[in-house]
Amino acid sequence: MTLAYLFATACLLLLVWLGHGAWRIGAISRGEKIGDRKNTALVLVDLQSVFWQSGPYAEAAKTTAEAAILTEAEAARVQGNPIIALRQEWSIPSTKALARLAMKGQAIEGSAGTELAPPFASLPDHVIVKRVQDAFETGELDKLMKNLDVGTLRIVGLDFNYCVQKTALAARNRGYEVEVVKAGTLAASATEKAETLMQSNGVVIL
Repeated sequence: MTLAYLFATACLLLLVWLGHGAWRIGAISRGEKIGDRKNTALVLVDLQSVFWQSGPYAEAAKTTAEAAILTEAEAARVQGNPIIALRQEWSIPSTKALARLAMKGQAIEGSAGTELAPPFASLPDHVIVKRVQDAFETGELDKLMKNLDVGTLRIVGLDFNYCVQKTALAARNRGYEVEVVKAGTLAASATEKAETLMQSNGVVIL
């Protein structure tokens, strides 16, 4: 084999590896259907310092979203509903590489800023670390929801077009009732496409 051939093969394998990582980031998992469950949980998606403080979100939008999220949390407390925070940490080797290449290295496992942002740090009863956009991917969220007898999710957080959407759709694949409180979300770009897709899959956008 020539050196050029070996180099080309290595480059191809690298592209395949990164492509698989990109696929994993955006994939929507399927899981066991949950059946009848009586409880509702408020789910906080990726409300971490690195995204909240350094993300591409306008201050006015953050102010509005923060007020809505805190209102939702207070309502959950009054109703006795659990509050579950999801924290993004890129920990799969291929997704860590992509995070360094295309996401400014934000939220890589062990890096600064992966903790919940100060306005939300005291809110959750439970915290789940997720590895990709779909928070159900590892199975840990499935186990927690089963233990809490949760059948309805009320979702806030960011980004509406990515982690909020993928987690909502994965929940619908399992039979959850899903409500996304749009005032309590942030998005870096237009949300019409994501809204249409979620609604066509039974997600309620409030």
